[in-house]
Amino acid sequence: MNRLFSSAARTVSLSSRAIRAPATPARLAVNGVRFSSNDHGAESFADFSKRYTAFFDNAEDLFELQRGLNNCFAYDLVPGVDVIESALKASRRLDTYSTAVRVLEGVREKVENPKQYEAYLQELKGIREELGINTKEELYGEH
Repeated sequence: MNRLFSSAARTVSLSSRAIRAPATPARLAVNGVRFSSNDHGAESFADFSKRYTAFFDNAEDLFELQRGLNNCFAYDLVPGVDVIESALKASRRLDTYSTAVRVLEGVREKVENPKQYEAYLQELKGIREELGINTKEELYGEH
């Protein structure tokens, strides 16, 4: 019985020493550094549009398309018509109609006012008709 107790006490004392080991500030500082090979902070709107148009043109699956849309719409700007057109084409190419409708919903949320949204819809009218994409409002009415 003493052996079990002493072995358990040793385990507790060993593990408590490991828990109590202080983390050095230098070790914490190194873990907090984040390196990035892509610095998009100084990217122009034209470069942004070119990058995301190429990304959507080459998207190979739904996960990649949705990841690109999340990243694209995370910026503090409204993507250009060429980017939205490329995203709509990718949605239809990957056979995900719902994602195409969500792209248009994303535009509606990003613009400053309904007039800008209508301008986007006018610009995208041809591609929307070609691909058979309706807006959420067209599908379900105004809510």
